[in-house]
Amino acid sequence: MEKTDKLEYKILGIRIWKIFTYFIIYSVLGYIIETLFAMVTMGMWQSRQSFLYGPFLGIYGVGAVFIILFAKYFDKNNFTLFIGGYIIGTLTEYILSFLIEAILETNWWDYSGKILNINGRVCLLYSIFWGILTVFLVRIVNPKIDKFCNWLQEKISRKVLKTAVSTIIIFLLIDCVATVYAQDQFITRMVVEKNIPVYNEEEVKEKYDKVKENKKLDNFINTVWSNKKMIKTFPNIKIQDKDFNTIYLNSLVPEVKPYYIKLFNI
Repeated sequence: MEKTDKLEYKILGIRIWKIFTYFIIYSVLGYIIETLFAMVTMGMWQSRQSFLYGPFLGIYGVGAVFIILFAKYFDKNNFTLFIGGYIIGTLTEYILSFLIEAILETNWWDYSGKILNINGRVCLLYSIFWGILTVFLVRIVNPKIDKFCNWLQEKISRKVLKTAVSTIIIFLLIDCVATVYAQDQFITRMVVEKNIPVYNEEEVKEKYDKVKENKKLDNFINTVWSNKKMIKTFPNIKIQDKDFNTIYLNSLVPEVKPYYIKLFNI
């Protein structure tokens, strides 16, 4: 990380404020893309957000930031740009999947049924998609985003923009912490109340009982992060039991529909 004369930090030549802005914009765009994709392929308006609150899909934000940061090292032509995006996107998706599983003991996507996948975290099809997306992003989308950012700087003071970006990033950090805790509590609740045999049953039961002893905390969790809230926000959340069977948690609460609106039947 380098520091400019104006006390602004840069990473690989890009101001950190702009990196934060990229993350916010592409997280929102990712949410829109995935929501529209679900509407077209499944006929329903279903949540595609990464966090409990707000239209943000972090994998797109992180992926776009890494692509923008490293694309210049591959930007000789469209083919090398495709290869660079293929590598960057695949590594980003694999690492994020690993971290999510390590922290939350669940996974947000599973490519086990796809051809040439690695541990269900990445697969050939979506790696190719990352390569194509990189060419499209670097050649067409990001120049327009840069123009939009420059236009905003002309219309709004730099101080106001930095304050707005900082506020959103702080909100996302708080949202991320809340999401991790809420998902952990939801999974714990499902494991104990639905008798799911997991490898660390005693630890999970102890965690569940500890929350139950605190009536106010238990009431808060069950009210604010109810089964309905968690399933509608994270409709595809799943865990593995001790026999490595994949269990979609929405199947355990069939009274809660894993979507907001059913548009049509596929």
